[in-house]
Amino acid sequence: MVIPCLNCKKECLSELAGTYLLVLIGPASVIVLSIISLSGLEALALVALTFGGTVAAIILVFGKHSGSIINPAITVAAASAKLLKRHLIVPYLFFQMVGGILAGITLRSIFFSALDSTDLGSTKLASSINPVLGMAFEAVGTFILASSAMIASTTIKKPHYQALFVGTTLFILILFIGPLTGAGFNPARSFGPSLASEYFTNLDVYFIGPIIGALVAGLLFRLIRENGTKRNLVCLC
Repeated sequence: MVIPCLNCKKECLSELAGTYLLVLIGPASVIVLSIISLSGLEALALVALTFGGTVAAIILVFGKHSGSIINPAITVAAASAKLLKRHLIVPYLFFQMVGGILAGITLRSIFFSALDSTDLGSTKLASSINPVLGMAFEAVGTFILASSAMIASTTIKKPHYQALFVGTTLFILILFIGPLTGAGFNPARSFGPSLASEYFTNLDVYFIGPIIGALVAGLLFRLIRENGTKRNLVCLC
């Protein structure tokens, strides 16, 4: 197999490591809270804080190397907005998915005894949410997250403010959409734990919804900026 990363090893390894950490730490918080039987608003806030804080930390650590996209959907958004170099698109998608899969395997090895009861933190639809509605919520959430990332990358100069802006956006989105869909917004985040736990129910929701939302965000962002000054990608999540 030829790995599509001949001239971008630093960027690819950064995306691999960043996605791995996000998919390891975020779902781990879901698993731990499930094990200790903590639920309700308090648990939701802790999960949202974990995901948002992890994303912010990854941006600060890896942003200078790859932009810290760590999300195949936002890679699609950045590509469609022409904020990501063309030769990086396929390598980023490849290594983001690999990072998610490796994180899922790690979660399985750590929490194997809780595999059946937690499904390793896989994203799940609420009982009142059908797949079509779930896709819509995932699309809207990803649209907002991708838009915030692209705004941060093109208008905010300091990395710690970029990290705060994107991390806070994800935190708020999880608070609102988490109870409905699990707030995936990231195919690698959903696929890794699902593959490792063999929980594939409604997995298509967490691919189709985020990709649609990301495409719309990227194309709209490009349309708005097409007559303005183009800037290089600094940091995305």
